[in-house]
Amino acid sequence: MVRLLNEHGADVPLTPEIQVQNIVASGNLHAEVDIEKSALMLENSMYEPEQFPGLIYRMDDPKVVLLIFSSGKIVCTGAKREQQVKDAVFKIHDVLKDIGALYEEEGKEEEEF
Repeated sequence: MVRLLNEHGADVPLTPEIQVQNIVASGNLHAEVDIEKSALMLENSMYEPEQFPGLIYRMDDPKVVLLIFSSGKIVCTGAKREQQVKDAVFKIHDVLKDIGALYEEEGKEEEEF
């Protein structure tokens, strides 16, 4: 394929350097999230339900963007390493729990993500 591209004028190295620039991952917090409370309590967050049903949260460390939905589903984008995704998910879980915006089912043991 690379040779074919080079034959047609594209300058593609035979052994291109590959760099991960953006990881997009989805997950589940296994709990309901009070999006409105989260929007009020979290700095660097944006919630406009008329435009988009989830809260957009820009986390500083790790530097990622999380889309958080009331169902507990989340999407993490902007990470460059898998560990950043894991760190972000655990951190947002703890933050939401601390501010009282995470409603886990009673009697259900916390699951690992």
